[in-house]
Amino acid sequence: MSKLHFVLLKMVRWSGWLLLPVVMAFLLTGYIMDGRYGFSKLLDEKSALTFHRMLHLPLIVLVLAHCLPAVYLAFRRWGWIKHREET
Repeated sequence: MSKLHFVLLKMVRWSGWLLLPVVMAFLLTGYIMDGRYGFSKLLDEKSALTFHRMLHLPLIVLVLAHCLPAVYLAFRRWGWIKHREET
């Protein structure tokens, strides 16, 4: 495994772990704003909306940091991207 593949694999793993609480918080604040399942008791709607909006940028960055290397590694594994010969 090349150094690039090792770094990309670590990036996929770390970003995946960081995505878990961000996605959970994103869903939770959405349910709080909607008032479903009694989650509105945890936080008021205005605070939930503010927190929900603050999560957009971290969510987008982490999804990109997770998906782009994962797709590249999958394409390499499937043989769709070949190893380039050094000249």
